[in-house]
Amino acid sequence: MRIGELARLAGVSARALRHYEDRGLLVPGRTGGGYREYADTDVARVAQITAMISAGLNTATVGRYLGCARTGEHGTSLELCPGLSAELVAIGERLEARLAELRDQQARLRELASAD
Repeated sequence: MRIGELARLAGVSARALRHYEDRGLLVPGRTGGGYREYADTDVARVAQITAMISAGLNTATVGRYLGCARTGEHGTSLELCPGLSAELVAIGERLEARLAELRDQQARLRELASAD
């Protein structure tokens, strides 16, 4: 299938697919005319990539652990490959720290709004 069809089926833009290709996450074949040609299995692969990115993993991390991704009837999940657990914990800790910063900022805004 061509890039437009994969984009439509996977619910992403063609630009996103080209980005994933640039990062080595997708490796399409090429037609004799040089057009990208994707396999049916690439629909699931794109779903895995987008699930991992939406969970906070950057494309470099996705590239390291994409082989750990599994797609089943309930969506994408990750097997805990070596190193992945520590990486997920680190991301979670960064998110918690950022949430604390945002809560503090919100409290300061409330103080400013209530000050006369």
